Amino acid sequence: MGFRLVLEAEDDIVVVGEAGDGEQGVQQALALRPDVVLMDVRMPGTNGIEATGRIVSALPGCRVVILTTFDLDEYAFAALRAGASGFLLKDARPAELTAAIRTVATGDAVVSPRVTRRLLELFAGDLPARGDAPRAADGVDPRLTALTPRELEVLTAVAEGLSNAEIAGRFVLSEATVKTHVGRILGKLDLRDRVQAVVLAYESGLVGRD
Repeated sequence: MGFRLVLEAEDDIVVVGEAGDGEQGVQQALALRPDVVLMDVRMPGTNGIEATGRIVSALPGCRVVILTTFDLDEYAFAALRAGASGFLLKDARPAELTAAIRTVATGDAVVSPRVTRRLLELFAGDLPARGDAPRAADGVDPRLTALTPRELEVLTAVAEGLSNAEIAGRFVLSEATVKTHVGRILGKLDLRDRVQAVVLAYESGLVGRD
């Protein structure tokens, strides 16, 4: 109710539906086809991780934002891996909530790479893995072979939590060039946003969890 009151006060945001659990959330999303879904993780029946995966699979244009307590919710990373475009703290201020929804609606990620990295450091090692990533003869994850050496450097920097400005400073590039590299990385790897790029960098072993 609190979220709805905040969102309905915004001229450019329309709340089209609510659901009490994950299964209802999936059905509502399929029926209403929203641009953005705010998804809790822990719910009765279908949890937010499963619901997120089903929504993203069925509605590629729909963005899912996970609502989490962050310090306590060890499943947040699994939700990102399932296809969420980021996460928000449940006690986010109204301005943060509305800004995040607008950001995700434009195709970007909600969280900064630095916050995403912190989440990965906390929880990635404790989550069930999909299985060891396949490796080419040279030990490189085959998903990364399409990238140029510079794109691999940029992806590594993104996964380390650097902003575009910081990446530009590290490699003596313009921010526009960095943005172009990031866009090409996402396109080549068929990723939705920077959050998924960070997840892939960790899963592939490009960046460790030291």
